[in-house]
This record gives sequence, C-alpha cells and structure tokens, in this order.
Amino acid sequence: MIRFLEISNLTLFWYYLATNLTYLAMLIIALKTSAQHQRRLESHRLSWVKDAPMTPPITIIVPAHNEEASIRVAIRNLLELDYPELEIIVVNDGSEDRTLEELREEFCLRRVRAVYIPVTKSAPVRGLYRSDVDSRLVVVDKQSAGSKADAVNAGLNAATSPYVCIVDADSVLERDALLRIMVPVLEDPKRVVAVGGIVRVLNGSELENGQLQRVRLPRKSLEAIQVIEYLRAFLIGREAWAQGNMLMIIAGAFGVFRTDLVRGIGGYRANSMGEDLDLVARLHRHLREKAVDYEIRFVPDPMCWTEAPSDLRSLGRQRARWQKGLLDVLWPNRDMLFRPRYGRIGCFALPYLWLFELFAPVMETVGIMTIILAASLGVLSREFFLQFLIFGYAFATVISMGSVLQEEITYKRYNDWKDVVRLVSYCFLEHFPYRQMHMLWRLQGLWQYLRGDHEWKPLKRKGLATARVE
Repeated sequence: MIRFLEISNLTLFWYYLATNLTYLAMLIIALKTSAQHQRRLESHRLSWVKDAPMTPPITIIVPAHNEEASIRVAIRNLLELDYPELEIIVVNDGSEDRTLEELREEFCLRRVRAVYIPVTKSAPVRGLYRSDVDSRLVVVDKQSAGSKADAVNAGLNAATSPYVCIVDADSVLERDALLRIMVPVLEDPKRVVAVGGIVRVLNGSELENGQLQRVRLPRKSLEAIQVIEYLRAFLIGREAWAQGNMLMIIAGAFGVFRTDLVRGIGGYRANSMGEDLDLVARLHRHLREKAVDYEIRFVPDPMCWTEAPSDLRSLGRQRARWQKGLLDVLWPNRDMLFRPRYGRIGCFALPYLWLFELFAPVMETVGIMTIILAASLGVLSREFFLQFLIFGYAFATVISMGSVLQEEITYKRYNDWKDVVRLVSYCFLEHFPYRQMHMLWRLQGLWQYLRGDHEWKPLKRKGLATARVE
C-alpha cells in the first residue's frame, strides 16, 4: 500500500512537471511568433486587403437557437464589418422564442423562393428569407435537430462564397476582424485551408449599437478568471500549435474555412458534441490521406468577443460539455494515433490531447486522493509535498502570468492599470480553488458521456441587448 502511494504521488509530480514544461515551451514559441506576426501585419495594410481585387468573398454563417436577446445586436454588428464582399446567413435553428420575429422586425425579412440544394445533411428547412433593408442578409428557417453542427450544415447548403466564416449568435466581431483573419489566406491561398481567430471574454465591456466601445475586465471573479483561461488557451496554446501546423481546434465562435473542403468531407458531423474540434480533426484526416500540402493557421489579433458564463452552474455545464465533446472526437479518431500517414497530428497533437487534456482530470483526482491518503497514514514526504506545491502550483501560476504579460506587451486591450493588476492577482486564484472545481466539472462530463448522456444543456446568458454585459 505504501509503495503504491509513493508511486502514485511520484507519477502525479512528473505528470504536473511534464504539463507545465510543455506549456512553458509553448509560451516561448508563442512569444516569438507573436512578435513575428506583428511585424508581418505592419507590412500588410488592411486597406490593401480591402481594396485588392483578389480578396475572396466570404459567407458568414450564424447558427441561432433561442437568441432573441442577442440576435438584433449581433447581426447589426456583422452587417457593419469592414469587408468588400460579404454574405450573412442566419440559421434559425427551430427557435422556440422570438428569434425569427426579432429578425423580421429589425431587418424587414420577406420570404423568397431560391434554389436550396442539401449538399450536407441537415434537418428540414421550412423557409428562406431575404432582408429588404440589406440584401446581403439571408435567413434560413429550419427544424431543430438539437445540435449547432446541424444548423451550420444548413447554412453551408445556402452559402455562395468560396470561404465560410462560422460565428456564434452571441458574439461580437471587431470591425476589421475579417480583414485580419484573411491575411494568411491572401498570403498563400493554395495551402491555407482554414484560419482561426482569437476569442475574448466580453463580460464587463461596453457595447453601443453592436460595436465594442470600451474593453474592461469583468467585475465578477468567476468571469475574470475565465479571461485568463482564454488568454492562455489562445495566445499560448493555439498560437504554438499552429506554428507546427498541428492546430486541432478552431473556435466555433470565430473561424474561416474553405467552403469546398468543408462540403467535401460532408460538412459538420451532425451529432457531434464538439463540432469545432471534430471538423478540424476530420479536415486533418482528409487532407493527410489525400497527401495534400496544406496549412491550418491561427491569427491572434482578429478579435471576437463572446459572453462567458457568469454563474457556477452554467460554467460547470459548459466545461462538462467541452470534455464530452473532446472524448466524442478523440475516440472515433483513435486509429490516427502514431500512424506515419498522419504525421505530426498522429504522433504529437492527438497524443497530447489524450494525455494532457482528456485524462488530466482523472490523473489529478487520483493524485490528490493518494496525497490525502498518504498524509493521513503519515507516509507523505514533506520534501515531496513542497516540490509538488512548487511545480504544481507556482509553475502553473507563472505560465498564466506569462499569458497576461504577452497580452499587455503585444495587444494591450486592457488599458486600465487596475484591470491589469486584477488580472495578475487572479492568476494566483486560478489554480486554487478554481482548478479543483474545473477538474470536477470535467470529470462530470466524462461520466455523463460514458453513461450515454450526450445532451446539449443550455447555458444561462444575459444576451447582447444591454449596453454593458456584466
């Protein structure tokens, strides 16, 4: 028994150390590539991108289910984006509230007869509408199949542009976001097949007529900690993975894809729980099996702002759902692991997701339980416990502070020094007690998935109709 506890504690120590060293390596890569990205952007005037005759049209697809509180503001924001040729398709996914009525009233929708070819499978479409206020706006009204993926597939069928941009109905894009995210495509249109942009937490910031007026850190501690999570995930994780062409997820709130490729793999998997991860994994599989030379890129500064959960119940549901979605993608793609034909995706990216993302809550839970048991039996080494605190807590805190530092050095979106001080202080709270709650939510997600609970539970949101999302 004592030997088992010693082995378990030592395993947890090395697991934490490996996790944090990996993130440290990613932080170093991200700091270097962010500087390169800033220099590259300086050489690309966005006005040139806007005026260039080769700038491709984009169709923005907005899946909307019960979004009456946000839909007017969200669509006004999209119609005001700075991009030369744009089509916006809102998919009303069987909403039971006034989402469709809000769109009718705000944008003067009229029913149209148009050719709709269901290239990708989706639930039946009830009608197509076009705006008399702005002809770029099309609304697809369909029956709900209970998933965002099914709604996006209906939008794909109606899209007419060579590129599609998937945007959540509760998100706000900055005015030049599309111009910025298309820079990698214009640099290498043959190889770049998809680009992900950064998603930031909107809570606490000020909106006016669908436009972001002032960026502020949320007042609630629960929301502010999520700001750090998003910074670390995007500015460190996705920035670093993209440099090795191993980016496995493009946020469902903001990403651009080549339309023909998405249709070519059958669109989104309709019953997927993690549709954003699932689509990118299937794109990697398809392109590597075809031996295509391609890139999936990430751009850290086209900003998408989204409302984060503001209460523990909603946040717990979201994180449990993310964990269910991760398992839902990794298990069907387990045959890609360590197979030469899938290159670095099969040898590095997918093993990382299995070991450091999917199994992380299990490893941490077992480790904490054995530490408590060892302490109660009096066999816990004081030196080990000190090392565990240093490498498991202090090191992880430094990584979080690194993401905040990168934000302030490179992008400086939080201009109030008080917000920056609060961000740094929350880096210490993120790993205790928030990390332990997060671990339990992820365990709950795994358990729910394994017992067949694949339900997409709704989150409580305030919407974008108010000028300030607290």
